[in-house]
Amino acid sequence: MIAQDLINYMIPPLKPGDPVIRARQWMDEMRLSELPVVDNDTFLGILDADLIFDEEYVYASVGEYPLMGKKCCVPGNSHYYDILKTSNIEGCRTVAITDEHNHYLGVVSIEDLVGTFAQNSSVNTPGAILGIKLTVQDYSLAEISRIVESNDAKILSSYLSPHPANQSDLHLTLKINTEEVSHIIASLEKNGFIIENSFNTRDSSIEEKERIDILMKYLKI
Repeated sequence: MIAQDLINYMIPPLKPGDPVIRARQWMDEMRLSELPVVDNDTFLGILDADLIFDEEYVYASVGEYPLMGKKCCVPGNSHYYDILKTSNIEGCRTVAITDEHNHYLGVVSIEDLVGTFAQNSSVNTPGAILGIKLTVQDYSLAEISRIVESNDAKILSSYLSPHPANQSDLHLTLKINTEEVSHIIASLEKNGFIIENSFNTRDSSIEEKERIDILMKYLKI
């Protein structure tokens, strides 16, 4: 999925000559804190609600207000990761999308992006999440995948980031396609990996106890 596919056409662009009352009205109606400002298909920046509702800034038209995020735009064929990166760098929750000629196409809101990501990724797929601490030298996704798959499971997604406690180490987050991961954890730890946390897991011992209870009830009938 590329940036152009995520455009929210319900978010209208403002023009520099638009009255500020129009910007206030649109933000109120659509519950937006930011709106793009465009002049002749050229993206100029983003108008922030804090400015136009601030009594210290009293201007008649949109173009008189200082705009933020003048570089908060990405080409339409960009990966959606580029939208997140640009949003983070520019400090905006709205990112403009342009074509190959730098003409404005529309905007993507971070809220829409997160919602789309959740619907089209492994986020909603049942399974456990494991957090692994490891060094740069120890990191091998191929080896970790081999261990997971040797326990009849699959890695649905992975995310690698610097370890919050020690920037020289890494923290690997794995989404596994099963909630019963006790054997996987044991195998990873046996191979020297440190499992720091786990979520959405199912205790196999509890499951086994439930099966035994059902069997005992059956035998008493």
